[in-house]
Amino acid sequence: MRRKLWAFISILALMLFLSPSHAWAMHIMEGFLPLKWSLFWFVLVLPFLAAGLRSIGRNVRSRPEIKMLLGLAGAFAFVLSALKIPSVTGSCSHPTGVGLGAMLFGPAAMSVLGCIVLLFQALLLAHGGLTTLGANTFSMAVVGPLVAYGIFRAGARLRLPRSAVVFAAAFLGDLMTYVTTSLQLALAFPAPEGGVWASMVKFMGIFAVTQLPLAASEGILTLLVFNFLAAHSRQELEDLKVLSREV
Repeated sequence: MRRKLWAFISILALMLFLSPSHAWAMHIMEGFLPLKWSLFWFVLVLPFLAAGLRSIGRNVRSRPEIKMLLGLAGAFAFVLSALKIPSVTGSCSHPTGVGLGAMLFGPAAMSVLGCIVLLFQALLLAHGGLTTLGANTFSMAVVGPLVAYGIFRAGARLRLPRSAVVFAAAFLGDLMTYVTTSLQLALAFPAPEGGVWASMVKFMGIFAVTQLPLAASEGILTLLVFNFLAAHSRQELEDLKVLSREV
């Protein structure tokens, strides 16, 4: 089992090294946000990070065997969110990869893993930045996981087919990350005419062309990985009460 997981993580790492080397990205770049907004988003994510650290600590103490799954969730998010795909609108888009970890460990834990992913990308790949780390963490590691987890739980309660629920959770978690980033940029740079709303519509339009198919692709890939884990890490997923939900 461990050998299969390590092999899977190695494949994800290989995907990263074979990805395009341009440093373009949907993450808000270093120094782009005004200071007051950078500080605002840093302060806003602190409670989520604190809750996430408690959640991870509690899970690891009670189930030490899930450390491998935590590493897989972080590696999955790192690789997918590092794949930069040019947009026909002149910008760039990428998957987020946070839906999988949110479904396995909850949104709180994923806020910490996502923040670590974004920090390493900022330092090693010039992807995002340190001054914008709070804003990027809020959009990709807070809002995205919250949406994915909420859909996953709602699907469980409604007893919908697991495949449809996992796909929808990853798909919408990805899209809401971009909606949130568009709002962040609109708040910092409102349009002269129409204000925040008009600016948000423009920012969303920049990414919508490429993000819809990307979100669908992320949903399919997340479903494949989830099914792999359900087949080869069933006991761990049952301990986490992921497979015990009839989804």
